[in-house]
Formats: sequence, structure tokens, C-alpha cells
Amino acid sequence: MAVRHRLIESPVEDVWAVLADGTRYGDWVVGTSKSRPEEGEWPQVGSCITYVIRLGPWSVAGSTVVRRCEPPRVLELEVDSGWAGTARIALEVRPWGENTLVTIDEHPLRGPAGKLHNAAADALIQLRHRSMLARLADTVEKAPHGRHGSG
Repeated sequence: MAVRHRLIESPVEDVWAVLADGTRYGDWVVGTSKSRPEEGEWPQVGSCITYVIRLGPWSVAGSTVVRRCEPPRVLELEVDSGWAGTARIALEVRPWGENTLVTIDEHPLRGPAGKLHNAAADALIQLRHRSMLARLADTVEKAPHGRHGSG
């Protein structure tokens, strides 16, 4: 299981606003682009977004379904990466003074990724999480609604 956290210098409401916008997924999730709502109203339980995952010259369609949502504190997702299988990604958002502490917890559920899961895979996921949380922080902190930037 890969768990990582990051302090984001913005209030919980600003962080949640980005997480709750399915069209902004590609802004902070490493490797994704062109996210769009597919089913339901994001991030209600059962809603789904689709996107393109790019790895160098290759690309594959992916989708993410909301499995649990408790605004503005908890968002749990099931990510379907096609042939690689599915993974559970849980985001916990909590106040930390005027700022927000975001914790991400990911582990594979189904398919080859689940069957081949090991410490080396967790190390790679940790690297991805470091980048992903940095991108989330940048997205939130530079947003017009945030107190740190004007857009």
C-alpha cells in the first residue's frame, strides 16, 4: 500500500473545489489529459470521468468512478487503467490550521497490477504520488479562488 501526504497552503474548501471538478483531473493527476464527465455528476458516488493516459508515445483511455464521497473531507475512487487493472485511490482532506493536509492512499484491486503488487510497485507509486500532490498543490495555490494567486 502506498500512502503519502502533503501540506497545501490553502483552505480545505479550495482543495475540495479542485477535487470536485472532474474537468480538472488532468491538471493534477500525473499522466492524464482530456478529462471529461462520462456519467453522473462528479463527485457523487457512482459518477464517472474518462480521460486519456499518456506514457511517452503511447496512450490509452482510462476511467475513474467515485466509490465514496464525504465533502469536503473524503474522496475514494476506483481507477480503471484498462489492461493493467483497477486501483483504489483514497484522498483524505483535513484542515491544518489555515492550510490543508492531503493524504493519498492507493493500492491495486483487480487485474495484473493487483496480482503483481509488491514493494517495488509501491515505490513507483510513491514517486507518482509525490508529483501528483505537488501538482495538486500548484493547481490549488495558483487558482483565482485561492489566497495565493490571481489566476
